[in-house]
Amino acid sequence: MMTIRPCSRVACPDEAVATLTYVYADSLAVLGPLSLSHEPHSYDLCTRHSDRLKAPQGWQVMRHVQFTQ
Repeated sequence: MMTIRPCSRVACPDEAVATLTYVYADSLAVLGPLSLSHEPHSYDLCTRHSDRLKAPQGWQVMRHVQFTQ
């Protein structure tokens, strides 16, 4: 059974819909569908925070899908 996971952003009560991971060697932030299980080096984000995601200067963001609820 899949449990509802909250957004990783501090004080955000919303449900996570996407998982963010970083590929440091390639200066890449990868945002994809919510992973099946929580991984210690990834961040689960709600719709609001995944839509607002910006990469650090010099990095790129790769979005696999558009997230909406």
